[in-house]
Amino acid sequence: MQHLPKAEERSKLAVVSAALACGLLFGGCDTSKSAPPPPVAPEVAVVTIRTERVVLTTDLPGRTSAYAMAEIRPQVGGLIQKRLFEEGAEIKEGQALYQIDSAPLQAAYDNAAANLATARKAADRARAVLAVSRAGVVRQRAVLENARTNRKRFEDLLADGAVSATQRDQAVTDSDVAEATLVSTEAQVDSDREAVAAAEASIRQAEAALEAARINLGYARVTAPIAGRIGKSGVTEGALVKASQDTPLATIQQLDPIYVDATQSSANLLRLRQSLAAGRLKGNGAQQARVKLLLEDGMTYPLEGTLKFSDITVDPSTGSFTLRTVFPNPKHILLPGMYARAIVQEGVAEQAILVPQQSVSRDPKGNPVALVVDGSEKVAQRKIVVDRAVGDQWLISEGLEPGDRLIVEGIQKARPGTSVKAVPFNAGRKENAEAVTTVQPVSKAK
Repeated sequence: MQHLPKAEERSKLAVVSAALACGLLFGGCDTSKSAPPPPVAPEVAVVTIRTERVVLTTDLPGRTSAYAMAEIRPQVGGLIQKRLFEEGAEIKEGQALYQIDSAPLQAAYDNAAANLATARKAADRARAVLAVSRAGVVRQRAVLENARTNRKRFEDLLADGAVSATQRDQAVTDSDVAEATLVSTEAQVDSDREAVAAAEASIRQAEAALEAARINLGYARVTAPIAGRIGKSGVTEGALVKASQDTPLATIQQLDPIYVDATQSSANLLRLRQSLAAGRLKGNGAQQARVKLLLEDGMTYPLEGTLKFSDITVDPSTGSFTLRTVFPNPKHILLPGMYARAIVQEGVAEQAILVPQQSVSRDPKGNPVALVVDGSEKVAQRKIVVDRAVGDQWLISEGLEPGDRLIVEGIQKARPGTSVKAVPFNAGRKENAEAVTTVQPVSKAK
C-alpha cells in the first residue's frame, strides 16, 4: 500500500514529461513558421543629373522715371490772363500753355524801339560831321601843297634877287600855317570818327535792348519746351507770377519711352565678372542688353526694354549702383515713380546643372547636401554648393556630376549607406494621384 502512491506519482510524471515534450515539439514548429521575412529596400525616386544650357538672369528692384521732364516756370513777371491747356492732356512741343499780361512788356518794347531810332539818327549826324571833316582834310592838303610850292619858288627867286626877303618869309609863313591847319583838321577827323563809332555802339546797344524787349514780350506767352503729358496747374487765372520763381506753373513728363532705374549690389557685379573671367559664364551678345520687367502686381510687362548704361559710382550707404534701362511705353502703362523688378540677363552657362529644390536639404551645420544612389544601389551623401534659384530649381556649381542619380522623393526613408530601390522620378505622378483621390469620392457619391 505504501508503494502505490510512488507508482502513481511516476505515472503522473511520465504524462507531464510527454506533454512537455510534445509542447516543445509543437512550439518549435510554430516558431519556424512565424519568422519575419528579410527587410525590403525602400523605394526612392531619382533623376539622372545632366548638363544643359541655361540663360542666367538677375532680378533687380527699380523705379520708373520720366524719359524727359520739364518744370514750367515763367521767365517774365506779370498776371496770368489765361490757361491754355487741359490738365493731364498730351502736350506738343511749342504748344502755348499760359498767357501773361503783355501790356508792360509791349511798352518796354516800344520804348526800346524809340531809343533805337534816336540812336540811329544821332549816328547819321555823326557820320555827316565826319564826312565834312574828311572833306576839309582833302582841301587843306591841297592848300598845304600849294603853300609848299610857293615857298620853294620864292626861295629860288630870292637867291636870284627877283623877290625880297620879306616876300620869301611870307611864303614860308603861309606854308607853316597850312601845315598846322592840316594837322588840326586831321585831329578833328579822328575826333569825329570816334563820335561815329560811339554812335554806332549806341545803335548796337539800342538794338540789343530792343531784342531783349522782343524776347520778353514773347515770354508773355508761356510755351512747352518738350512734348509729353502735363500734370495739374500750379496757378489759376489772375495769379501774379515772377520770373524764374521757385514754384513751377506745371510739369510736363515724357512717358514714351520711359526709364527704369534698377539697383544692383557691387558684390554681385564682382561675382559676375569673376564668373565671366573663369569661363563659367559667357556673354549672350545683343540679347544680353535686353531687359524684361515685372510690374507691382507680379504681371510681366509685355514689351522688352534695353539696358542703356550702368552708373560708375557705388552708393557707399547701400553698396549698390544704378542700372538704367529704357522701355517703350506707348499705352502709358508705366507711370513715373512705380515700383518694378527688372530681369537683366547676366550671361549663359553652357554646362549648367539644375536640380529640383526638394532634393536639397541641410545638414546640422546648415550646409546644403544632397543624397544620391551609387553604383551598388546604396545611398551616399554629397556636399554641394548652390549658386542660385532658377525657377523651381537650384543651380548647382559644385558637388554633383553628370550621370549621378539624385534622390528627389523618399529622402525621409533614405539613410547614407543603406540599400534602396531607385525608380525614375515623375514630377506629375504625385499631382495625378492627388487628383484621382479627389475626384474618386465624387464619382462614388453619384
